[in-house]
Amino acid sequence: MKILLVDGTVFGEKTGAILRQVEQYIQEFNKELELEILYFADLQHQILDGSPLNDDMKKMIQKFEEADGYIIATPIYQASIPGVLKNALDMINPKAMRYKPVSMVANGGTYQHHLVVENQLRPILDYFRCLVTPNYVYTHASHFDKENNIIDDAILQRLRELARVFVQYCKLSEPLLKEQVDKD
Repeated sequence: MKILLVDGTVFGEKTGAILRQVEQYIQEFNKELELEILYFADLQHQILDGSPLNDDMKKMIQKFEEADGYIIATPIYQASIPGVLKNALDMINPKAMRYKPVSMVANGGTYQHHLVVENQLRPILDYFRCLVTPNYVYTHASHFDKENNIIDDAILQRLRELARVFVQYCKLSEPLLKEQVDKD
């Protein structure tokens, strides 16, 4: 199975640090999963306005379509997910992510922003009919050192648990991915 780990921002290093930690934990639970981190900062983004898509956006869409599961990582800015992440999700065909497992991780500057994951990101993934794991991990700036390494043991344990549950969702979704369910 191909798993796409999405760093849903063009700024900062913390979402990438979280994804690299989750990637390590997923590999501990299942070495057979093919993992790839997609850093939005490496892409030339464009606003979805009806104009032809550039090569980076076509590549991004293709990676989403070819993946069998996702870890979506996002910072929380102004009590919302970044526009670049929402814009990217707007480009994806709703059927491309259908019945595929997804886990969510986020980071923000205040503890109250954890609700954005439930109130904004989860409804979007539900619209796609993703198999969203019931656990997500929200990190705060205080959970990182100056080099953006995660230093909070409780967060590391929660990320490990998220990876364990995600790997189980991958196993559960295999029959759905093998047959074209709900083609229309």
